[in-house]
Amino acid sequence: MSENSHPSPSAVQASYEIRAVISRLRRRILNASAVEDLTLGQSSVLARLAGEEGVTATELAAAEGVRHQSMTATVAALAARELVVRRPDPSDGRRLLIALTPEGRRRVEEGRQIRTEWLAERLQDRCTEQERQAVIAALAVLERLTHD
Repeated sequence: MSENSHPSPSAVQASYEIRAVISRLRRRILNASAVEDLTLGQSSVLARLAGEEGVTATELAAAEGVRHQSMTATVAALAARELVVRRPDPSDGRRLLIALTPEGRRRVEEGRQIRTEWLAERLQDRCTEQERQAVIAALAVLERLTHD
């Protein structure tokens, strides 16, 4: 888009509507798998750790957009539940790496399964086959927006 052009009214409307729907959908999906003994922040940290072999509290805090002290408290709570473990960094013994325990990994996978089932059931119960195909097509368009 050139510097002098402005988004069309339909682009602006689509932008607002996409953001609103994604925000509501995200909250509903997360609530569907909410575990009463974990906060949303704790669940988010567990999910983030699922793809890692070990990260520092500083790295987690930056990724989650919270202060280091807040992340330290979150990690301590997860460690007390034996969902994460802190161990020395093999390349720098002064640093501690945080990683999932087998129970933490199980909880992450269980949450993912519950969220997948919740959304699939909603799509099955509330949409026709034609509407589900339209969602798939619309998502392909949205996916293009994520590529530079």
